[in-house]
Amino acid sequence: MFFKLLVILVLLAIVASLGSGLFFLVTDKGHTNRTVKALTVRIALSLGLFILLMIAYALGLITPHGIYPPS
Repeated sequence: MFFKLLVILVLLAIVASLGSGLFFLVTDKGHTNRTVKALTVRIALSLGLFILLMIAYALGLITPHGIYPPS
């Protein structure tokens, strides 16, 4: 349960960073680097989540499943 909550929190942080990047893009009109910093944070969070998911799979914390449940 803790792992699912962690993934959801990171996804929300990614969406918040994307939203702040959009806000800075509209309000700053290209005069500051805040848009670039916000999008860099989003990329770092996305890569971190991907690595976290790969580690969790390797440790057996998560397992893949198909569309149909096993019989």
